Amino acid sequence: MSTKVKSILIILIVLFLDQALKIWVKTTMMLGDEHHIIKNSVIIHFIENNGMAYGIEFGNNIGKYFLSIFRIIAISAIGWYMVKLWKKEVSFGLVACFSLIMAGAIGNIVDSAFYGIVFNDSYGHVATWFPAGGGYSSFLQGRVVDMFYLPLIVGHYPTWIPYFGGDDFIFFRPVFNLADSSITVGIVTILIFYRGFFEEKQETVESDLDPKKRAADSEGASEN
Repeated sequence: MSTKVKSILIILIVLFLDQALKIWVKTTMMLGDEHHIIKNSVIIHFIENNGMAYGIEFGNNIGKYFLSIFRIIAISAIGWYMVKLWKKEVSFGLVACFSLIMAGAIGNIVDSAFYGIVFNDSYGHVATWFPAGGGYSSFLQGRVVDMFYLPLIVGHYPTWIPYFGGDDFIFFRPVFNLADSSITVGIVTILIFYRGFFEEKQETVESDLDPKKRAADSEGASEN
């Protein structure tokens, strides 16, 4: 299986899982509803956000248009770069990381672009597909569905800490989705292993260029 095919499969699988989970949440839960997978530690908590990953807000309607356009440009740039990677002799690990980033970016732009059109809102009721009165918003004005809440550590800041002293402490507080996770895993892995990806490929290229190795390969081919 070629690197290109593997890359496309990663994107399609992550995108399918992301959208399937979001649609399930949107069509079975009201805003604020929860399912405790592991009590008080791993929770499916339905929220929607108007902005960036992990519930970060970014302005009003104009801000959303700007953010959506930026996402589309970013997806196009990543796609262009991935086509170049497919044609080069690079580590598959690097291609896989960019595939995860691409899948996550597409997953969130789908929400922003189309969810406001195909769903009604989720305030006090479960959303339905293509409601008679129309969706809750317009193209590129949809809200991103988030659901993973992991308050793994709950406590209080020591009172001696300036400003935050005595306040509640929760790790991990933001609510996020699979697309956010895919982007984060892709970026963090590249930052950690970027040098290794290229050193691995360089070693392969140098090995292929080694005259002794090529001679041995040639002898083996002749014997066969």
